[in-house]
Formats: sequence, structure tokens, C-alpha cells
Amino acid sequence: MSRSVATAVGDRWESVLVTTLERGTDARIARRCPDLADLLAVAGSGLAEVALVSADLRSLDLTALDHLRECSVAVVGIYPPGDEQAELHLRQLGISTVIPADASAEVLQGALDALYAVHDPRLDAEATWSAPGEQREAAFDVRGDVHDDVHGDVRGDVHGDVRGDVHGDLHPDAPEPLGTIIAVWGPAGAPGRTIVALNLASELARLGQPTVLVDADTYGGCIAQSLSLLDEAPGLAAATRSADQGTLDLAALARLAPEVSPGLRVLTGIPKAERWPELRAAALEHVLTLTRRLARFTVIDCGFSLEDDEELSYDTLAPRRNAATLTSLAVADQVLAIGAGDPIGLQRLVRGLQELGTVAGPAPTVVINKVRSSAVGVRPEPRIRDALTRFAGIDDPRFLPDDPTSMDSALLAGQSLAEAAPDSSVRKALVALAAEICGLPAPAGGRRRRLA
Repeated sequence: MSRSVATAVGDRWESVLVTTLERGTDARIARRCPDLADLLAVAGSGLAEVALVSADLRSLDLTALDHLRECSVAVVGIYPPGDEQAELHLRQLGISTVIPADASAEVLQGALDALYAVHDPRLDAEATWSAPGEQREAAFDVRGDVHDDVHGDVRGDVHGDVRGDVHGDLHPDAPEPLGTIIAVWGPAGAPGRTIVALNLASELARLGQPTVLVDADTYGGCIAQSLSLLDEAPGLAAATRSADQGTLDLAALARLAPEVSPGLRVLTGIPKAERWPELRAAALEHVLTLTRRLARFTVIDCGFSLEDDEELSYDTLAPRRNAATLTSLAVADQVLAIGAGDPIGLQRLVRGLQELGTVAGPAPTVVINKVRSSAVGVRPEPRIRDALTRFAGIDDPRFLPDDPTSMDSALLAGQSLAEAAPDSSVRKALVALAAEICGLPAPAGGRRRRLA
């Protein structure tokens, strides 16, 4: 079966590669693209089924590769013979089928056949085929996994320090377990997403679970200010930029996410809301996937808006304002939906849960924050539970009491509640929630429930 192929390869190797394809394989050259923009236009028009891209192609990044796969175009990486750095760069971008530029017709034909062994060309990154004599373990697969033979020193340095206490008893040959991603979301109206995310991450770390706190709120991220960190620090923006260029590994991520307390690392958010285009979906997903190997838990502070602009969605290369939130929810293993314990906050939560149900992600666990009798009447917890059961079908929410004095003192000091107000009632409720999430016994006086 003849396959249409578009090439975007450097001048030095393009003629040789095209000649080999035309004379020795069943491929049909649809277009020889001089740059990435032309290649993306060809992919969008549906003229090509396979794209051959070279490691030195200008502006080649995760976002462009994600667009090619969205257009059902399989990707093959081409690198100069013997250039291991170029091969590694292609694999770090998530291209697992890579071949040298001087490959024979049999090698090229084998690569094309391996890509189409799977029915969906968009799954080309799942293929494990490599050119004969060139097979080596990938530095990263499409999910950003790090393998021993390429980055063994990185794994030893990062995991020995960050996760040795968690996985020290594992068999050395056993596959390393991935961490859990928890997305903390809530509707508009400041229900306390950031406070819950920050203190939940702090309590998980204090329970002996290495944790990464990620500020992915593109509207009003304030994790850095809440912890008295420099908001000009690179943080998440630098991590996504590095991931987009295919240069992010565990060691680089560990440097960008400094440890602010024992077991707790922080990826600060964008300092200004207008910088939201820097958090591209494909790059952010790669960063979050790497955090699974950096820590046992990743807690993400998400933005409130779930709107996916239809006009921009047709242009998949255009950045989307809410891509960070939607991506975080899609990759999360658990979602905490935060609502304020007052009539307006509960109404917003009920409507927000309906909207959340249309977004890809796990079923949320509802957490009601700022619970107080002055807002909903005496015995506020039963009243709120009854209202949520009636209007949203939620019969087992978690409750965090209102304690503005403790919250204010922690914010003023730039600390977590565990540091500023360790005996506060809201902190005890957060400890119980953290123990429930990581499956540890609840502290004395707390209740233990297991998340769905």
C-alpha cells in the first residue's frame, strides 16, 4: 500500500533520503517541505500520512508534534549518522521511531511498516521499532519516562535524594511505581483552591510522602506569594518551555522545583496573567508526567474556568487560555472540587460540578471549605450535605471549618498552616484529608474515608 510522505529534512540529507524512499520503498512523496510551517500546513490539509523530520528542523517542539498527531500524521525522526545527541533530542521530544539519515531502503520500509502495524497513526509514539544496529533504549517515551541506560545518573541523583525513603524497599529490578496527580479545582468566587492545594501538599509531605506543588492557575496564581517565594522565579513557565524544546529531564525539573520544606517541592506559576500562552497543553502534560517520577504526589492548583473556546479549538496550534486547567484535570488521578460553605458558594459549586462532568477527568471528591453556622444556620454540615445530595447527588463531601484567624496568620507569615497554626481546626481537617488520600491511618479524632 502506497503511503504519502512529507519530508522536512536538512539540505544535506534530503536528496539522498527522498531518492531512497522513491526507489526502494512503497512511499509516495507528497511534498518536500522547506520548513516546519509548510509541514504543518501539509498535515492540516490531509495530504500526508507520514512526516519525516530532522533533529535540526527549526522550531520543532512538542506543540508542533502534537499538532501533527492531531492531524493523524505519523512522525519519523531523522538524525545524522552517529550523532547520538541529535537522536536523543528526537526521543526527548516523544518521537520513538528514529532512524539515521543514511538508512537503507529496507530500513525505511521497515520503519513505515512498523508505524502502520498499529491501526491509528496517531499512536506512532507507542511503536518500539528501531533501525537495525541502531536500537537503544529511549531516553523518554511519549509519556516522558526516564530509562536507566541513558539517564541512569539522573535517576540515581534525583531519586536517591527525593524518593529513596519511599521506594527504598523495592526490588532493584522491579518497575518504579508512578506518583499520583491530584488536581484541586473549584468554581469562580475564591472558594479556597490555593489554600487547600498548598496545605494539602504540605500535609502530604509531613506524612512522609514526597510531594510537588504545581501552580497552574493562569488567572490568579499566588502559590509563590503565599509561601514568600520570589514570583519571578522561572518555575512552571520555564519547565514547560524546556519540555516544549525537548530538553527537560528529571534533574532539570528538580532544579526548577526547589524544596521549600522537607519533602515538599514547588513549581511556581506565571507571575502575570497575560503570560498564559506560555503554558502549552502538550508541554504541560509532559511536565506533569515527569513529576510522577519526581515525587509520590503531585498537587495542582488549577484555574476556575473550564471553557474550551470553540473558535480557537479549530486552530489547534493556537494557545488556549484554559489549556492548563483542562490538561491538569485530564491527566489527574484524583480531582478535589472545592466549594465555599455559603449559599452563593454552594450554588456555584453545583453548577460547576455539572460543567466539570463534561470535562475529561476522574469523578471529583467534593470538599466544602469555610464551613460556618453563621452562613447556613445551626449544624451547618448536615444542612450542606442535604443540599448537595438534593441538587448535585453528592452524599459524602468533606468539610473544612472556617478559621480566618489561622488562615490570615499563615498568609501574613508566608507559611503553611502546619507552621503558622499547627493546632487550628482547619489544619486538623486537612491532616485527616491528607491521611485519607495517601491511605494512612487518620489521626486521633479524625475520620478515615477512602477516596473513590
